[in-house]
Amino acid sequence: MNPPSVPRPLQLPSLHRLAPLTVALSAALTIFASAAEPITPSELVAPKLEIVGGNLNFTVQPSVAGRTYLLQYTDTLQGGTWQNLGTAVVGNGNNLVLTAPHTAGTPRRFFRLALDAQAVAPVPEGFSLIPAGPFTMGRTSGDTDADAPSVTVTVSAFFIGKNEVTKTLWDEVRVWGAANGYTDLSIGGGKANNHPVHTVSWFDILKWCNARSQKDGLTPVYTARGTIMKTGISGPTANWTANGYRLPTEAEWEKAARGGVSGKRYPWGTDTISQSQANYYAAWTSFGNLSGDIGYHRTYDTEPFPYTSPVESFEPNGYGLYDMAGNNGEWCWDWYKATHYTDGAFDPRGAVSGSVRVIRGGNWFDLPSWSRAAARDGDSPVGTSSKTGFRLARNSAP
Repeated sequence: MNPPSVPRPLQLPSLHRLAPLTVALSAALTIFASAAEPITPSELVAPKLEIVGGNLNFTVQPSVAGRTYLLQYTDTLQGGTWQNLGTAVVGNGNNLVLTAPHTAGTPRRFFRLALDAQAVAPVPEGFSLIPAGPFTMGRTSGDTDADAPSVTVTVSAFFIGKNEVTKTLWDEVRVWGAANGYTDLSIGGGKANNHPVHTVSWFDILKWCNARSQKDGLTPVYTARGTIMKTGISGPTANWTANGYRLPTEAEWEKAARGGVSGKRYPWGTDTISQSQANYYAAWTSFGNLSGDIGYHRTYDTEPFPYTSPVESFEPNGYGLYDMAGNNGEWCWDWYKATHYTDGAFDPRGAVSGSVRVIRGGNWFDLPSWSRAAARDGDSPVGTSSKTGFRLARNSAP
């Protein structure tokens, strides 16, 4: 992605002029905009720059709704090349924080904000936009998950469903698919129409995603043997530039689950969990469980089995996402590998092969430890469970 073709430096009033920092990092921040969209007077407030933990936080105070912001850097102003840090983030009218990893001892670096540097598609109904940029992925709060070391990962902006896919939506697309070449989609299970669908395999979901994409006039993401994947379980290939529906990657899922909060166990930004916040099996006091040994959620442990809850039964996280902890586990794209995490990775998509696909988020049946944002689970891609469903993702590029 290239910066705007005609960068136009912003001449800030003297009281807002930014001087190089002289703390652990020496940096300067400037702003430029595309010639097509002038900077308004309200944007003449200099972005705030802080070093927090292992990150540089740039706060735009406030952002302008609909304008895109892209953080860039160079190591020299003498003929240096500006490099993008992640992808553009869309302002929402509130303060906007753009984060970049920082390691003590990093050589002097200069930063700038590019405005309107990349178009972002309108947010689809029922989805949230997850901004581009780095985040800390993996275990937190003294937890010792061997397969989830703490690493810094950068993901591009993307859309993700606010809810787990319901049985109603699954049935609607399945009926359409059956009449359009998708002849082996699972019936799936669901306690009620507004509960999440369950007992669908990873392969079922990929084909269902393609069916919904075609139904909605979008480009399907998954192909098998060079054609749109409609039936069977042949090894699929993902077209990551397609605008259709897909599963999130594991890194996308965790960034979305954290809701913009770093270093905490649970999606609402704390190290504790209770059954007022999520549908899970409460036992012991480990991993911050505040609901004691009461077992299944008292509101939802009613027949018939399973004990799922209606979507949107609990408060959403900071990105407006429901049930990122508990209710149903959620399939992700990636093959599971215990030693795959890589510090500094950009848009990681998992191991190249394996026997188990990743499942995230915990569920109504399992202990609170599985509802942590960092907790990793998995199953065979042909496996099904009354504890597992999914939510959709889409690219945010138009």
